[in-house]
Amino acid sequence: MAGIDTVLARLDANRDAALQRLFDFLRIPSISADPTYTADCRRAAEWCANELKGLGFDASVRDTIGHPMVLGHARAKRRDVPHVLFYGHYDVQPVDPLELWTTKPFEPTLANGPNGQQIVARGACDDKGQLMTFVEAVRAFRETGDLPCDISILFEGEEESGSRSLPGFMADNAKELKADLMLVCDTGMWDAQTPAITTMLRGILLEEIRIKAADRDLHSGMYGGAAINPIRVLARILADLHDADGRVQVKDFYAGVEELPDEVAEQWRNLKFDSGAFLGDVGLSQPAGEKGRSVLEQVWSRPTCDVNGIVGGYTLAGSKTVLPAEASAKISFRLVGRQDPDAIRRNLRDFVEARLPADCEVEYIPHGGSPALQLPFASEALSRARRALAQEWDREPVMAGCGGSIPIVGDFKAKLGMDALLVGFGLDDDKVHSPNEKYELASFQKGARSWARILAALSN
Repeated sequence: MAGIDTVLARLDANRDAALQRLFDFLRIPSISADPTYTADCRRAAEWCANELKGLGFDASVRDTIGHPMVLGHARAKRRDVPHVLFYGHYDVQPVDPLELWTTKPFEPTLANGPNGQQIVARGACDDKGQLMTFVEAVRAFRETGDLPCDISILFEGEEESGSRSLPGFMADNAKELKADLMLVCDTGMWDAQTPAITTMLRGILLEEIRIKAADRDLHSGMYGGAAINPIRVLARILADLHDADGRVQVKDFYAGVEELPDEVAEQWRNLKFDSGAFLGDVGLSQPAGEKGRSVLEQVWSRPTCDVNGIVGGYTLAGSKTVLPAEASAKISFRLVGRQDPDAIRRNLRDFVEARLPADCEVEYIPHGGSPALQLPFASEALSRARRALAQEWDREPVMAGCGGSIPIVGDFKAKLGMDALLVGFGLDDDKVHSPNEKYELASFQKGARSWARILAALSN
């Protein structure tokens, strides 16, 4: 294997050609949600497979019940090296509303921005540009010698439309997909000069609750006061979910929730994060989560309970004086650490039934759930990636949390026992899923250099 300086020099020499390859990829309108673009999704899969074949991978397009997967494998000449699986997706979001684009979404262009030049096109950041940072790093290793480790690559074609083919594909190809570590490049940086490693992904639990009372809607003049009102019952239950300090009151809710390591907590405190601006951007001024927790903690590392919707009684124009026969609410929990979704679901139902008065019954409708994921802070892979990113960006990467979930990472952990290293180079203003999506040219170029350094670090 060539020295890392030689590999980085090749990446720099390949910059123009790499950008043209990305532009060719971006020109394929691989919109997975719209059947009109089915042929284009296959064309994108074939483009990816051909790129990998050109780099010496045993790569193929694999048919599924939906859009195809691309799977490729390449082995290093050296033995006793780790085996990594890189995941990305070649499908993109629809472009609507088209009239808000300043350029044609599938005709990539370079534009000037506050941080330098930007690549503007649908999929520039999510996920074609990110995906190609890894491919270009692999190309530089190939052109200067050998791969630093055994590499498998999985490109999905339905990430933007629900990944319906992924569970079956994983089950059918578990042995082929198994590796020592999963690498994902579908996340972002802290800012344009500071890289980040996403070490925590919150899990999720979704539950719908329906409170039923009388056998029909009742006239409030005839029955008001005497008959139980399901909306009042539901409102009381929902109000009891949190105490005055914002803590969730479901039994054992915080079981498995751990405090941040001192090093990470200190790093978060020193980040230049403006919580006022964060909330101000959406017209708010005061944090509403657990008291005594910073906004970053509230959205990255603390569990939550939120009511996402309430329905009951008459909701159309005007008024209708009824006591409804039923009322319902949809509730979501964001989970962290080792919280158990199944246990929380059971305890939530106990919480509801303990507050259910006579003449009321409850129906539960589960809408799925998955545990949180956390890369161990003592992980050797994490330590090596941190050093590699610090060398490239000349500053320590942020050990970031993620308020949302990335389902495939959970699937690979649960079904294949694989931890994931999530390193991405997107920025908050990349307009992902929106008109005029962009990806910083520096993100593309330094992202490829970063992956080269990470791969070299993992192999040593």
